[in-house]
Amino acid sequence: MNWFTRKDKNIQDSNKKELPNDLWKKCNCGEILYIPELETANSICHHCSFHFPISSQQYLDIMLDKEREHLFENIVSTDMLNFKANKAYEDILKSVPENKEAVECYYGKINSKNVVIAIMNFKFIGGSMGSAVGEKISKSINYASDKNCPLIILCQSGGARMQEGALSLMQLSKISTHLAKFAKRGGLYISILTYPTTGGVTASFGMQADITIAEPKSLIGFAGQRVIKQTTNQELPEGFQTAEFLLEKGFIDLVVDRNNLKDKLDNILSILK
Repeated sequence: MNWFTRKDKNIQDSNKKELPNDLWKKCNCGEILYIPELETANSICHHCSFHFPISSQQYLDIMLDKEREHLFENIVSTDMLNFKANKAYEDILKSVPENKEAVECYYGKINSKNVVIAIMNFKFIGGSMGSAVGEKISKSINYASDKNCPLIILCQSGGARMQEGALSLMQLSKISTHLAKFAKRGGLYISILTYPTTGGVTASFGMQADITIAEPKSLIGFAGQRVIKQTTNQELPEGFQTAEFLLEKGFIDLVVDRNNLKDKLDNILSILK
């Protein structure tokens, strides 16, 4: 087949056009999506309704009215343990924007109804839960109690932050204690589980709400499927750890499309508060 190959390797086809890599994204269902159209649709696949992760700012714009107050901006992560592995924790923190954290907290309104909302950000070290995250969420719970308004936490996390060791794990009990006190005072807590919600967040405040909502096809679980399969030595059910599977088994209350999220929250607040 040597006759089929071109002798001159430098020949270029003038009709061939290279497509920019930042214009297309492949969904888990195999659909090739045009990114500008995907962003217009709030990053939801038009073929299978998979909800791609979006920024905390985008969630903020989707859920809250325009007037809102940013809370606890001065609380940020520090390298308390002088952690050094493949990359020093201090260097990682220096690479992220100033005054940013894996959770951002706000006091605002959903269709004129007051709420305190904490929105986790997976793009900040995998949305991992460190001491600053625990402190900001705990303060948000107390702030909601003082304002006598509902609390909403949007979860998007890979779990505890290994660079803070046991200090990170302590945030599980810290937040859970504040939530228990909030519940005793009659506070309404709504959690929203997005892709992905795993590890310590799932094991604590992610599943402790009065109303638990998830986005379609979200990955929700504690340990990874591979770990569970190797530990139990059993085949896992199809769709295991998806929002739809957990809804069927009674672990969550609702699966809500991102485009309908604000209206659904408004309905819940109208009924329960």
